[in-house]
Amino acid sequence: MHTPHFSPGSVQVLAFDIFGTVVDWHGSIVREMQALHPKVDGNAFALAWRAGYKPAMQRVMSGELGWTLIDELNRMILDSLLPEFGLSHLSEAERQHLNRVWHRLHAWPDSVAGLTRLKRRFTITSLSNGNIGLLTNMAKQAGLPWDCVLSAEVFRAYKPDPATYLGVARVFDLAPEQVMLVAAHHEDLAGARACGLRTAYIERALEFGAAHPKDVSPQEGNDLHALDLNALADQLGC
Repeated sequence: MHTPHFSPGSVQVLAFDIFGTVVDWHGSIVREMQALHPKVDGNAFALAWRAGYKPAMQRVMSGELGWTLIDELNRMILDSLLPEFGLSHLSEAERQHLNRVWHRLHAWPDSVAGLTRLKRRFTITSLSNGNIGLLTNMAKQAGLPWDCVLSAEVFRAYKPDPATYLGVARVFDLAPEQVMLVAAHHEDLAGARACGLRTAYIERALEFGAAHPKDVSPQEGNDLHALDLNALADQLGC
């Protein structure tokens, strides 16, 4: 599915949201909890940890906290969750290791192949609220073939701040409409679209696990709507 006015040849850079779009954060955390702490409900733990993400970022965006990396915000959320799940006894080393599960997230099955195809025609970069070290370690582990790793850390602003979307265009010296954001989240895409970027929605119905399927129906405004990254590559002629 694509809008009739869109021409793939007008885009030079594809910028990708990461958590949920390229990697399966929920399934990865559930598997990690099953291995490390099998008595804990991994599904509930993953959802609770992720639920703290936006409120924590809001504390930074409101000025309550100074600029803070996602690694640090994730640790703050984790420490607040451990008592709820009976894990207050974890040592500092164990907490550090668990917090870095976000560095070890597994890619969706189509991601590496889809990105590799898209890379043949376009420059591909991350555009995530995750920090650079996190994103680089994740790419190394999951085999994500980025040309560039861009992060909110570069722009000292979290999506959907316009500084992030327009920052990608500035990094590559392009007009905003020459950059396409690829994401599984309509709020993210709306923010990019408001800045003049092109947008592609990726269906990730199981982002929050099989018990909480997402509505992945097409919404107006996006240039492309694809089942996964291989389907996006098909639509973009890669």
